[in-house]
Amino acid sequence: MSLQGGCFCGAVRYETDGEPFNSTLCHCTDCRRASGAPALAWFSVKTAELRWVGQDPKTFRSSADAMRGFCAQCGTSLTWSAHQWPDEIDLATATLDDPEQVPPQ
Repeated sequence: MSLQGGCFCGAVRYETDGEPFNSTLCHCTDCRRASGAPALAWFSVKTAELRWVGQDPKTFRSSADAMRGFCAQCGTSLTWSAHQWPDEIDLATATLDDPEQVPPQ
């Protein structure tokens, strides 16, 4: 499966040919605050299978174990990753060009 996506302004873009997994909705406090929404849809891919096209996202530590990526120009929330799963990264489903490719399970 080939997936493409990016931020609202188009400065940060990504591509992956990896098989998505862990497609879910998260409603934890951190996701709600980072997105400004009551829940955030995510899916995971292997970090090695994700390619950034254009600008790389900026990151910040959102908790002791997690990093979040976002567009420095428009603020779109793009990624979540944690130290306990170094080989995978979560992508915000709504940032896909075609979000219906990976619906929450």
